[in-house]
Amino acid sequence: MTVSWEELVSAALVGAARRGVLPESLLEQAAEQVVRTRAGRRPGKGSPPVPAAAETLPLVPGAAAARLARMLGGEQGRLLTEWLETAAARRVRVPAELIPGLLGLGARDRSIRAYLGAVTGARGRWLAGLNPAWAYLLAEPAHVPPDEVWELGTSGDRRAFLTALRRRDPTAARELLARGWGAETPEDRAVFVTILGDGLAMADEPFLETVLDDRRREVRQAAADLLTRLPESRLARRMTARVRRFVTRNGARLRAEPPAACDAAMERDGVRARPPAGMETRGWWLQQVVAHTPLSFWPGHLGMRPDEIAVAGIGAWEREVRMGWIRAAILQRDTTWARALFEAEPLTDLLAVLPPEEQSRRAAELVAGHPVDGQMVMMLGGVPRPWGPRLARAVLQKIVETTRTQPWNAGELIRLAGERFDPAMHTRVAEVPELAAILRFRFDMLEELA
Repeated sequence: MTVSWEELVSAALVGAARRGVLPESLLEQAAEQVVRTRAGRRPGKGSPPVPAAAETLPLVPGAAAARLARMLGGEQGRLLTEWLETAAARRVRVPAELIPGLLGLGARDRSIRAYLGAVTGARGRWLAGLNPAWAYLLAEPAHVPPDEVWELGTSGDRRAFLTALRRRDPTAARELLARGWGAETPEDRAVFVTILGDGLAMADEPFLETVLDDRRREVRQAAADLLTRLPESRLARRMTARVRRFVTRNGARLRAEPPAACDAAMERDGVRARPPAGMETRGWWLQQVVAHTPLSFWPGHLGMRPDEIAVAGIGAWEREVRMGWIRAAILQRDTTWARALFEAEPLTDLLAVLPPEEQSRRAAELVAGHPVDGQMVMMLGGVPRPWGPRLARAVLQKIVETTRTQPWNAGELIRLAGERFDPAMHTRVAEVPELAAILRFRFDMLEELA
């Protein structure tokens, strides 16, 4: 006898035993009802999707496509980003059968999406329009004709267009953005503001000052970060007026006293009222005010050089003030302060502010003088590829030493070196077979894409 779906649901809610039904029987009958329901449903009316547009980019060479398939299967998967970056720069596309795997990966990893927009071609966009999980690809550049891109392009197209215009004509880019500012989405507004950081000048200050009134916090924050880089901006002057009361000199030491409240004016200037979990509220406000104060203010205010300030004792709220200076050095791209603060605390983000040659030198010194640990690996992770000869020699020596004494501790450093060394070094690192194998893989990979 066939049991109705309603009776099965009732038995499941009340309890199979109370209805005199075995649990196994209940599940079997439920499965039978599902099959009956699906089998008895008439197919809906529909039409086939519009065919994908014609491809305009050439396919990658066969050897490169075969290597990509192996990487998607797990072989040297950490090198996939470099493969995609290189292929996108070469303006080639991947075979259609590899696109679903790449789009599925991009749904989980945002960092590769810009490359996917370039290498999956028209077929990738066509598939993205059929699967909501892959719809993120539709925001990447679609190569709309230049004369139509600002009105008709995707978010990615418009961002690329504004970036190029900003480099060519900063005033025209700012004026174009200002004309349609109210119609932009919050996500686009935040990104468009950061694009103005290229070629930032006081001529941008009036527009950025108005952006501080935006209703979205991330947009206000982006504008405040840029205004911090303009010491003569109104925001910089307001922050200076605040912070001169909060951080003062007391003999050879410094004294900090955080704000008593975060008022509406502070929030407008990019200070977030609610702190991250585990952080004291007033200390969070202090850190943000320090971070958005021009670094040029401090030597005159405290009567000390940046290297002296970086190591001065502060007492209470010391960590918050130092983190504010670190954030300021990164925002303002101030190499003098980054250098001084790195001497006191070798953070990756500070290293990134320094010129490439100095990055390599300081990282090499740190590697030579410290054992392999998580802090070293994190610091090295902030030095982009390819690592210069001095840093490569220091890391190779550290790998050899560590492999002899603590082989279990060398694995992550070997893999990182394999990703950052010049791949042509694969013939010169035979004493570390795993490193040689990664470099040879990269060497062949780049040769195939060339």
